[in-house]
Amino acid sequence: MSELQRIIPIADQRYLSSVPAIPAEPVMASGRLSDALGRPLRDLRISVTDRCNFRCSYCMPSEIFNKDYVYLPQSSLLSFEEITRLAHLFIAHGVEKIRLTGGEPLLRKNIEVLIGMLARLKTASGRDLDLTLTTNGSLLANKARSLKDAGLQRVTVSLDGLDDAVFRQMNDVDFPVADVLKGIEAAEKVGLAPLKINMVVKNGTNDQEIVPMAQRFRGTSAVLRFIEFMDVGQTNGWRMDKVLPSAQLIERIHAVYPLEPVQNATPGETAQRWRYADGSGEIGVISSVTQAFCGDCNRARLSTEGKLFLCLFAHHGHDLRALLRGAHSDAQISTAIAQTWQQRRDRYSELRTLGSGPVSPSGSGPRVEMSYIGG
Repeated sequence: MSELQRIIPIADQRYLSSVPAIPAEPVMASGRLSDALGRPLRDLRISVTDRCNFRCSYCMPSEIFNKDYVYLPQSSLLSFEEITRLAHLFIAHGVEKIRLTGGEPLLRKNIEVLIGMLARLKTASGRDLDLTLTTNGSLLANKARSLKDAGLQRVTVSLDGLDDAVFRQMNDVDFPVADVLKGIEAAEKVGLAPLKINMVVKNGTNDQEIVPMAQRFRGTSAVLRFIEFMDVGQTNGWRMDKVLPSAQLIERIHAVYPLEPVQNATPGETAQRWRYADGSGEIGVISSVTQAFCGDCNRARLSTEGKLFLCLFAHHGHDLRALLRGAHSDAQISTAIAQTWQQRRDRYSELRTLGSGPVSPSGSGPRVEMSYIGG
């Protein structure tokens, strides 16, 4: 039995999921779909692979994601045509931004083909879709031009420090920071902008890199964002003492480079914005642990095998792949998506901050891993 369990793709069974019911009465897509707490649907994160070439401890720790780990077979992944079909339906309900994630999305073969397909879609109001991608930057130097030519508008690069020894410790595959910096330079050169740089901060591990990172990217066109170490999934060994509160992080930078707060431009932004008082740019802080922002969360997440998750901290998915590969029309699938979002009440971070429970309305079970649905 143990050998059989190693052969079967366990990711298909790891998280609770159900096939969404298709209501008898169709829900017409109006571009104004809201959940049970009045939050609109504006942002769709699509994971295109569950694989990554880094083993960052906060996402894919090497003791879990090792040579014996069983990834999804190709047949389980959504095809580019299936992804585009779903994207079209989500856009009709109000999605204006699509972010491709992973794993590491640049590991997905022919990702440029998918980008080209998505780039041709228009929002419900007829505007160009905001199409972006998050990457660890390891393959970006060679891919930047082809991504831009395919229709990608901008990228977000994960970079957890500038010191090479610290960076190699964080990625846990001995990958040099210089190669990621080359990828960032290539992205800037081809116009994948405005570029965002994300740094996950683990207290006592890479927090000494905060000010050097601020120094490196101030005065550039890139926006540096600091992310509190979050309790996503079950495998990253999260502890509260490893969280450096964003308020303390801002104090560290402000002591060297004075900052002033900036009003967020649009509802649903994850980052609180700050700008340098001398006009040399801005930074952001994403404070899911200490300052929850569930109240205006407008993001849905689609796993690489087509499960819809309504929260980064969810443990229950809604299997849209089953509908895609069944005899269901676009209208039926669209109605199922609408009903699923209309019933959404997830606000894990707020409930965690309040110390109340249960933290999810959908029961109990292991929370989904970040590598499975993207950040």
